[in-house]
Amino acid sequence: MEDLVINDQLAIPGSELELVFARSSGPGGQNVNKVNSKATLCWNLNDTHVLYPTTLARLKALAASRITDDGILQITSQVHREQVRNIQACRDRLRQLILQAMLPPKIRRPTRPTLGSQRRRISDKKSKGEKKQSRSGKWE
Repeated sequence: MEDLVINDQLAIPGSELELVFARSSGPGGQNVNKVNSKATLCWNLNDTHVLYPTTLARLKALAASRITDDGILQITSQVHREQVRNIQACRDRLRQLILQAMLPPKIRRPTRPTLGSQRRRISDKKSKGEKKQSRSGKWE
């Protein structure tokens, strides 16, 4: 299998990727019953040294539902009738997943509550306090 080019600096060797084929449940009429058009792209994340550890950790978090107990990432496509197009769809999906994992997470910058929200909170507190205060009056 040929290498999967992610961007200018990164490519996954084809030797690390494995393709498995099965019968599809998608469109294709009688062809579905005869041809293995469903493609599953498997990549062992435990044995790869292509990605940085931080990127690999983000990838594992992003694709947690697609990773087996053995650490193999499985991406499946059965959208198209042709096996070749399903293979390309799997490769594109993996490329997009890795590009998403390569982006550093956004840093949360804490914001202060607005002046209006602070005033509303204080006035609500005062009105609730007054309501409770009026309930505890002395009854004769």
